[in-house]
Amino acid sequence: MRIYSPMIEKQMQSYYESLSEKDRRRYAAIEAKKLGYGGIQYISKLFGCNYRTINKGIADLEQQSLINSPRIRRPGGGRKKALSSIPGINEAFLMVIESHTAGSPMDEELKWTNLTRQQIADALAEKGISVSVTVVDQLLLKHQFHKRKAVKTNACGSSEHRNEQFEKIESLKNEYFFQGNPVISMDSKKKS
Repeated sequence: MRIYSPMIEKQMQSYYESLSEKDRRRYAAIEAKKLGYGGIQYISKLFGCNYRTINKGIADLEQQSLINSPRIRRPGGGRKKALSSIPGINEAFLMVIESHTAGSPMDEELKWTNLTRQQIADALAEKGISVSVTVVDQLLLKHQFHKRKAVKTNACGSSEHRNEQFEKIESLKNEYFFQGNPVISMDSKKKS
């Protein structure tokens, strides 16, 4: 079934491609209704759209409130964000980074974590919450974590007891925390 000439079909396709999603389905619906029987199939093939899209356009045209609406889709359409759809994601995230959080002694608003985005995603997966690093980025932003920029480029040396001192600090921190005492991290060097 060929209704229009190839030149007119090409112009119609070009015009169809320039429209928004809402206007495309309505234009396709008008063209299909003009043609009558077999019109939906012909227009569907011409524009490369699904027949359901044309039926939706026909339904749109029959509802005056939808014709005057500036929206392209109904409110609430689309997939919900992981931050709002996954229960307990914020609490799990904060538990994962709790012992891996540090901050600036000069700016109490500035805080960061030493975990990579992938490490956070893997730790969340262990808690039964499977998310991508993109969602981890959103969590870091929501909870106001910043990327820490490395300042030191060369190591000053190593000590054979380096790990032991950090393990000692961690055990003292946990001991004081469970006794109800405050735990404060302090850096003895001030930035100038």
